[in-house]
Amino acid sequence: MVGAEGIGNWPRSAIVVGAGIVGLSTAWFLQERGVTVTVVDRRGVAAGASWGNAGWIAPGLAIPLNEPSVLRYGLRSLLNPAAPLHIPATLDPGLWAFLTRFAANCRWSSWTRAVRANLPLNEECVEAYEVLAGNGVEAPVVEAPITAGFRTPRQAVALLRELRRLAEAGQRVEHTALDARALAERVPLASGELRAGVRIDGQRYVDPGRFVHALGEAVVERGATVSTFEVAGVRTGGGKVVVRSGDGDVLSADAVVLATGAWLPRLASRWGVRVPVRAGRGYSFTVPVDHPVPGPIYLPDVRVACTPYQGALRVAGTMEFRDPDAPRVPARLEAIIASARPLLRGVRWEERTDVWVGPRPVTPDGRPLVGATAAPGIYVAGGHGMWGLAHGPATGRLLAEQITTGKQPAALREFDPLR
Repeated sequence: MVGAEGIGNWPRSAIVVGAGIVGLSTAWFLQERGVTVTVVDRRGVAAGASWGNAGWIAPGLAIPLNEPSVLRYGLRSLLNPAAPLHIPATLDPGLWAFLTRFAANCRWSSWTRAVRANLPLNEECVEAYEVLAGNGVEAPVVEAPITAGFRTPRQAVALLRELRRLAEAGQRVEHTALDARALAERVPLASGELRAGVRIDGQRYVDPGRFVHALGEAVVERGATVSTFEVAGVRTGGGKVVVRSGDGDVLSADAVVLATGAWLPRLASRWGVRVPVRAGRGYSFTVPVDHPVPGPIYLPDVRVACTPYQGALRVAGTMEFRDPDAPRVPARLEAIIASARPLLRGVRWEERTDVWVGPRPVTPDGRPLVGATAAPGIYVAGGHGMWGLAHGPATGRLLAEQITTGKQPAALREFDPLR
């Protein structure tokens, strides 16, 4: 019930900058605590990474990117423009500074710290979605295992090893190894080249655009205003936080949440947030298929994720470190298709639609930025990398708690934006 918990002397009004899954979830849970909310986005609801991603709510696969093997893989990828991880040749000093910090965090101690930090988000992510879906967000959350397919049983060992490391760090994942026959029964789209698999149980998926739009509608129905303009600046003064548009229009509130994804540094760096956030851009498209798709399919060797989507298949992949507003690169799309085509049958690749590229906000240490900045009343929420959709509602609930109580939840300590 909105307002049931009360907020004492804490903020009674808030502006959320960013209408993706993280921003809108924060808005919804702030409303649940009695806060009047205004949402601002430069292009509208679900216009960024929240629309075109694979739609997985997959705590069992929320594996931090800064694994040591990724560093070795990334170095090899520099010479291969078709590789799933793409770092363009550029003189951008900010990108190379970020990659240097990322490389320094590609060690097991940093990876394990990120896994443990993300545990509360993984533990709460499914429940947070159920809270939203059960309280006015009219979009389905589908339970289904994610099935990973491999050419050989030996290749499957790498994922099984990762799952064991997750368990050692506290993240237990229910999974089952599959032989070729069991994989073919589970995944009718699997071609004869896939001879082994791993079924990861207890996962969920959504149509991400539909869910985020439904969340936006629910936030509006609960009294919020959603405005479309680009925020040019944020300042404090007179006990308020003021948001200014490029045209000079201003909004003010008791608190502001910056949830602008890969664009987060443009507004947050002024307020003591020094952890860099870069755009790890992903591509997706939709293709018709000739066989049933009972659940999501993961092709780890080529870093491709496939999801049932509106009677067809959404195919998503690649990690491209490029400016978030840069146009899409057709070669990246063709590389995804070339890598996945031999592994799947009955996919009509030439009939693809909904071609999309979007920037996922990546931090160098595998931990997002969630919490208070150095300025009173200004908060940030972002940097979730590939797992923003999965972790968005849980993040919003925890941040709303911090904003309305003035106390940092224990689950957010490792995500302190001022670290």
